[in-house]
Amino acid sequence: MTEYTETQKRCWAEISPENLLHNVRALRAALPEGCRFLGVVKADAYGHGAVETAKLLEGAGADYLAVACLDEALELRAAGVTMPVLILGHTSAAYTGALIEHDITQAVAGPEEAEAFSAAAQEYGGTLRVHMAVDTGMSRLGFLCTGGDFDRGVSELARACSLPGLDVEGVFTHFAVSDEPGEENERYTREQYRVFTAVIKAAERQGVHFAIRHCMNSGALLHYPEFALDMARPGLLLYGYGDTEGKLGLRPCMRLMTRLLTVKTLTPGTTVSYGRRFTAERETRLGVLGIGYADGLPRLCSNRCAFALGGGTAPQRGSICMDMCMVDLTDLPEAKPGDEVEIFGPAVDLNALAAAAQTIPYELLCAVSKRVPRVIKTFKEDSE
Repeated sequence: MTEYTETQKRCWAEISPENLLHNVRALRAALPEGCRFLGVVKADAYGHGAVETAKLLEGAGADYLAVACLDEALELRAAGVTMPVLILGHTSAAYTGALIEHDITQAVAGPEEAEAFSAAAQEYGGTLRVHMAVDTGMSRLGFLCTGGDFDRGVSELARACSLPGLDVEGVFTHFAVSDEPGEENERYTREQYRVFTAVIKAAERQGVHFAIRHCMNSGALLHYPEFALDMARPGLLLYGYGDTEGKLGLRPCMRLMTRLLTVKTLTPGTTVSYGRRFTAERETRLGVLGIGYADGLPRLCSNRCAFALGGGTAPQRGSICMDMCMVDLTDLPEAKPGDEVEIFGPAVDLNALAAAAQTIPYELLCAVSKRVPRVIKTFKEDSE
C-alpha cells in the first residue's frame, strides 16, 4: 500500500489488519476442529488489497487462498505468497504450464475442460493439481449432477478424476441461497448439500477419493455449520460483513473516507447538482465532498443515503457526480472544510448503503476504485 500525505487524500480507504485477524480468529472458532480455512481473496480481496490480505492470512495460519482467475493467482506468487492458491474460475488449458510452474490449483468445471487440462499437462511434462467443481443447483460452473443428470454427471466426474496429468486433490460446490432467509431457501440449500454428498459417495464407489471436500461459503458458515466437511471458504464474512445478526462479533475491515471540501448556504428554492433532483426547502448549509461514482460511490444512492462526520450524520443531496457529491450540513453547524467524513465503516452501515444502491455489500466493496488509495490504519474501535 502506498503512503499518502494528508493533503493528497481527497478520499481514501482505511484497511484494518487488526480487524481482519480478529475475523479470522472468530471464523476459525466457529469451525469444527481440523476443518481447513480458505480465505477468498479474489477481486483484490474484495477491494481490501489481495497481496496484503493474502500475507496476513498466510501469517495467521490459513490453509488455502482462492482467487477468480490466473492473473490474480500470479499476482500473489509474484509478491512472494507461497501457500496453496485455488483458481475458482475458468483458465484456458493453454496456460496449464503456468499453473504447474507456479504451483497453482485449478478448478475443473466439466469433462471437456478436464480432458484439455490432462492433455496439456502431459504435453508440458508435469502434473496439475485440481479441484473438481460440481453443479448442484447454481447452474454456473461444474459437472451437472442435478435431477436426471446425476448418473451421467457422476460418471463424467469419475472418468475425469482418472485422467493422466491431473492430481485431483479436492471437490467442491457452491450454494445459491445459503445466505437468504426463508423455508424455500433452506430447502434448496439442503438439497444442494444432499446432492453434493451423494455425488461424492457415488464417485467413491467408483474408486475416487477426494482429500478436500468443500462447500461452506459465508452463508453456510453462518446458517449451516454442519456443512463444514474438510474446508470452509468464507468470503464476505472475512471482511466483516454478512453477519447481520452479529452472531460472530465480526468487525468491518474497510472504512471508506473523504473530506469536506467547501461549505455554502443555499436559499430556499435552490436546486442542487446534475438534473436538479434536489431542491432546498429551507435555508440549507450545503457541503461538497471529495468522492463520487468514479471512486466507487454509486450514483444510484443519490438522495438516498447519509454519511458520518462530527459526531452526527449528513444526508446526501442531489445527484452524485463523478468526483464529488453534496451533503446537507444544516444540522451540523460545526462542520467545516477539511473535516473527515465516513462514507461507510464502523459508523455507517455498509448494508444500508447497499440497500440505497439496490445492490449487495460485495459490489460496493469491490467497486472502490483503484484511484482510491488504501491506507493501513487502526480504527478507533480496534483499541476499545
